[in-house]
Amino acid sequence: MANATHARPDAAGGAGVLALEREAHGLADRLPEILIDAQRIAQTVAHGLHGRRRSGPGETFWQFRQFQTSDTLRQIDWRRSASSDHLFVREREWEAAHTVWLWPDLSSSMDFRSHLAPTTKRERALLLTLAAAELLVRGGERVALLGLTPPTASRKATTRMAEAVLAQDAAGVALSSQPPKVQLARFSGAVVVGDFLDPIPRTREHIEALAADGAVGHLIQVVDPAEETLPYEGRTEFLSPDGSERWVADRVQSLRARYQERLAAHRAELQQLAHRLGWTFLVHHTDRSPAEPLLSLIMRMQGGVADHRWNGPDQSDGAAQSHTGAEP
Repeated sequence: MANATHARPDAAGGAGVLALEREAHGLADRLPEILIDAQRIAQTVAHGLHGRRRSGPGETFWQFRQFQTSDTLRQIDWRRSASSDHLFVREREWEAAHTVWLWPDLSSSMDFRSHLAPTTKRERALLLTLAAAELLVRGGERVALLGLTPPTASRKATTRMAEAVLAQDAAGVALSSQPPKVQLARFSGAVVVGDFLDPIPRTREHIEALAADGAVGHLIQVVDPAEETLPYEGRTEFLSPDGSERWVADRVQSLRARYQERLAAHRAELQQLAHRLGWTFLVHHTDRSPAEPLLSLIMRMQGGVADHRWNGPDQSDGAAQSHTGAEP
């Protein structure tokens, strides 16, 4: 699927990346702190984040429980047991090193912005990635930018990520529209943000590589509202992201229904891929608030709303139609 080209804005430069990093902090500040607390008490890794309130290896005292036949004498807390007619075992809180790997698509395809949106897909994908990293670090998680930064739980994690993106831009590195094909550890998490407009087999190949060892992941498809509705009228010229291909439609409105059918079929395959791998999938339009997909992502990570869809039929259809317009 091709979209119209749009010149990369100044935000792709150093000042712009750092500005997005500051905006990500602000966005995280506006989200309810209860969501961070919810991450801390998630019950299983399968729900996205490790549950801290479980017994297991760790340094922090959790609770006393009565001695069981499966316990060893070494586990008995004799001081606590001396004040009771029962033997008690001192349990510690389970602490697991959990890393969430984040990856935003910053390729030329993401530079698109139509007259219906205030920002490019690239800017929004980077903002969501940095804001998610900020929230995860606040929740005690380790985060890393896949292929660019090492895992860290530092409160400066988002700043380091922004600087890594800036350095990559400054070096003129050709950016891929797919994440690196690496296998993540079973108890890792992944958040992949992009438009996912590549052919499905190519996307499947890369996402399956990330999930090969059972890593839990989340796909966020970022699309411009014009890509959703094809609102143009009359003779319209389309260019590939790198400008190497050009296609002219005399009456583009006559293609709208077929285009939307193909887009829906493409998205259905992405949803099926995510479902088969046990991952989640949501769609975000760049004319909507970035807080929406971020809230949904955090809730999915802690297992609260597994089937929530910001792009449900009632919402996405209505939102798309309200932004339909003409662009010569």
